[in-house]
Amino acid sequence: MDVSKLFSLDGRIALVTGGSRGIGKMFVEGLLAAGAARVYISARKVEQMQETIEEFGEDAQGNARVIGIPADLSQMDGIEHLVAEMAKREDRLDILINNAGAAWGQPYLEFSEAGWHRTMDLNVKTPFFLTQKLHELLVAGGKGDHPAKVIHVSSIDGQRINPWETYPYQASKAAVIQLTRRMAARLIEDNIVVSSIAPGAFASEMNKAAKNAPDASASRIPAARIGTPEDMAAAAIYLCSRAGDYVVGETLTVDGGVVNASLPNMFADPAG
Repeated sequence: MDVSKLFSLDGRIALVTGGSRGIGKMFVEGLLAAGAARVYISARKVEQMQETIEEFGEDAQGNARVIGIPADLSQMDGIEHLVAEMAKREDRLDILINNAGAAWGQPYLEFSEAGWHRTMDLNVKTPFFLTQKLHELLVAGGKGDHPAKVIHVSSIDGQRINPWETYPYQASKAAVIQLTRRMAARLIEDNIVVSSIAPGAFASEMNKAAKNAPDASASRIPAARIGTPEDMAAAAIYLCSRAGDYVVGETLTVDGGVVNASLPNMFADPAG
């Protein structure tokens, strides 16, 4: 058994939505480190996307290692634009990571319909319809010597309640976990493996507590630290590579033990 081949992504073509920053950028870095040939990213903010493209530079042949396609994936026309651009450039897609997401917090009695729709659309509708419309490219990716891979990014907030009044965010991430199972049951027929990653505390714009106060966040985590880019990259490499080919419909929780290894009141102040 050649362990190096278990985790290799040599020659793979990938698309990471919301790949210009935060956890999405961690995925991009991991895919490239594992040998991906090209990684496409989508984002609404063109300037930020361009900075990420320039940061990762070019391959030995002078081609950009990361290719950006601007798109607002909260809208169906944005989804269709991204799909059309991918079809122009590639005849297959080996890896799709549905990472783009939104959060919206308001007090219960004031919560707006706009916040509800924005969050549920981007977090639940978009992964389904983007994957559906990329189906032909993903089927082509699964016709080689490995299955194509789809990873939905859920959250530990879909596995347990957090204290913030982010109602549709928590509901949407629970929905993504169940959506992962149902899509996995259908897409495995086409040699497309669907799974999910549920991140815990990682420094990002979506998790400003971890970004701005990592020590305070770490005090509530059994592993006593927030996640690093290597932690997130490793999860993606595992699921996207040969190592994860038999992991179908699963949600991989990457949170330092918050969901599955926290004892009741384990971080309570003993002084009360």
